[in-house]
Amino acid sequence: MAARRAEVARGLFHATPIFVARAHGAVIEDVDGNHLLDFASGIAVVNLGHTPDAVVAAVRDQAGALLHASFNVLPYEGYVTLAARLNRATPGNFRKKTFLANSGAEAVENAVKIARAHTKRQAILAFEHAFHGRTYLAMSLTGKVRPYRHGFGPFAPEIYRAPFPHAPGAADDCLRAVREIVEHQIGADQLAAIVVEPVLGEGGVVPAPVPFLRGLRALCDEHGIVLVVDEIQTGFGRTGTLFACEQYGVVPDLMTLAKGLGAGLPIAAVTGRAEIMDAPGEGGIGGTFGGNPLSCAAALAVLDAFEADGGAILLRARALGDTLGARLDGLAQRHPCVGDVRGLGAMRGIEIVKDRATKEPSPAGAAALARQCYERGVILLTGGAYGNVARLLVPLVITAPQLDEGLAVIEDGLRHVDQRA
Repeated sequence: MAARRAEVARGLFHATPIFVARAHGAVIEDVDGNHLLDFASGIAVVNLGHTPDAVVAAVRDQAGALLHASFNVLPYEGYVTLAARLNRATPGNFRKKTFLANSGAEAVENAVKIARAHTKRQAILAFEHAFHGRTYLAMSLTGKVRPYRHGFGPFAPEIYRAPFPHAPGAADDCLRAVREIVEHQIGADQLAAIVVEPVLGEGGVVPAPVPFLRGLRALCDEHGIVLVVDEIQTGFGRTGTLFACEQYGVVPDLMTLAKGLGAGLPIAAVTGRAEIMDAPGEGGIGGTFGGNPLSCAAALAVLDAFEADGGAILLRARALGDTLGARLDGLAQRHPCVGDVRGLGAMRGIEIVKDRATKEPSPAGAAALARQCYERGVILLTGGAYGNVARLLVPLVITAPQLDEGLAVIEDGLRHVDQRA
């Protein structure tokens, strides 16, 4: 850690002081030989667990054949095959096309470019407490000031923000607010796209109410606005279906994908309606490393895993989500520091408060819980608008005994937070 401080830029944040040496499944081993349970999954990336055998084998095979050519210079089969499979796997009974990139932020930025090219409009609407990335346009869409936006202005223009419903009963009010902003502050004929997460991730693990997402779909249909659903964190089984929007009955025009797509290798995608995806002129989108051969091989192995055994991994993900929901409900009843538990599938949050009656946020309590956990062998993340939400993003392959062990550690940590209050 001393060397890290001396050699690596200060701006990088660490959720733990633990240096990892190797990992497999839901278990990581640090450089001192300690074994820890990973309830963070590299921020919802290793949904299939660390170093899944089939992914590792696919990457090894690809590494011996081709490491890099740049799809802009020399096309290769893996990119095209992956695009075709994403076109088939994503919701929507219409012709689709795919563009591959390196990261979630890059996917979001290209989705905005594509939507603007298609609509010939400039304005983009995002939501409070959203997280869409750290590059300038993605950061402009991101709703949290510290640490993501503070000191980095000016931001990209023509970005507007609307309230996100934090409870099912707020859906109608928030939809009315969205319509007011779209029709009277922006002008519906000036709005290129609405960009929304079906479940806020960094924003505190808040699932959108079903009527809210469906209302956004209807509004976009009414005014020719492109609906971009950001499934970067919710995708690839995290919520119990391959994509969260399947549970909402909502078909986006464009989807942004990353994280779980590569099982640990850097890859992202924009997939959507072919006529929208084809709006930019030739050369208008691209990049040196997007859809790298190794990353494509990993992503194809990931899709194979989700299709294997009749979709058994998704059945497992749904069962895991049910178990987590019930177990966290029990924690909430037993611990006064818990103001709320929520989520969708295996994407869960524990809101830590100073007082259950007032719901006053306790970021210090959430930080103390995270520290208590990693000191006892469980890695989890914090987040939320006030930094008071413990986020659980367990690998979908976690075993029942591992889950029991990890939740017992979390409950011990909650007892510690209760005593601090």
